[in-house]
Amino acid sequence: MSNPLTSWYIWAILSAVFAALTAVFAKAGVENIHSDFATFLRTIVVIVALGVLLIATGKFQPLQSVSRKSLIFLTLSGLATGASWLCYFRALKLGDAARVAPVDKLSVVLVAVFSVLFLGEKLSASNWGGVVLIAAGVLLVAFK
Repeated sequence: MSNPLTSWYIWAILSAVFAALTAVFAKAGVENIHSDFATFLRTIVVIVALGVLLIATGKFQPLQSVSRKSLIFLTLSGLATGASWLCYFRALKLGDAARVAPVDKLSVVLVAVFSVLFLGEKLSASNWGGVVLIAAGVLLVAFK
């Protein structure tokens, strides 16, 4: 029997659970503060928590061990993450979490399209059908 901790499904489901909790907790947290400041506070928590995790597990590594290509793409990813968080928290400040979170999940549709266009990944017809259903689901949940 395989180790469930090595299954991408388990980690993806946990990611979805934590993303859902993120939306609920964030909506409650942005009630009386500016959304950008809320994003800043959340980011500090993420940095500290990851730093503790890396040190505790011995996974921290020197910057020199990371390739230039990795640094460039991780920097771009970090900038995109920051922009996403700022937009997400602003949307939560202005809208219902039950509508904001599904629209945010249009990222699933965009990842499929971008992965095919830029990474050369292949999706089957049934995969594309799922992508279309996700997009349709977003529209059904997000709008009154």
